[in-house]
Amino acid sequence: MEQEIDTNELGESIVKILKTIYDPEIPVDIYELGLIYDVMVNTDYEVKILMTLTSPNCPVAESLPREVEEKVKTIENIKDVDVEITFDPPWSKDLMSEEAKLELGML
Repeated sequence: MEQEIDTNELGESIVKILKTIYDPEIPVDIYELGLIYDVMVNTDYEVKILMTLTSPNCPVAESLPREVEEKVKTIENIKDVDVEITFDPPWSKDLMSEEAKLELGML
């Protein structure tokens, strides 16, 4: 019998990995920065991550999505990761967590 997928546990593992990835210009991880809009996992252990960048001209526009994909793929049982970049809605400081705002002295 096929093992049932624990989406909560898998989601926590993905978030834990995302919190190890930093925007090189800002000393806050991409999750707390609000760059991750959605994480979806299907029953085949395929992950789709919808994310944005701080700006369309972001210097890591090529490397950051690739880093997200590579790091999430290291999670056990993950078969595939698709990272999609969107600018709708555009990123703003309002998307940052309280923790990120505190870290950057915005509170």
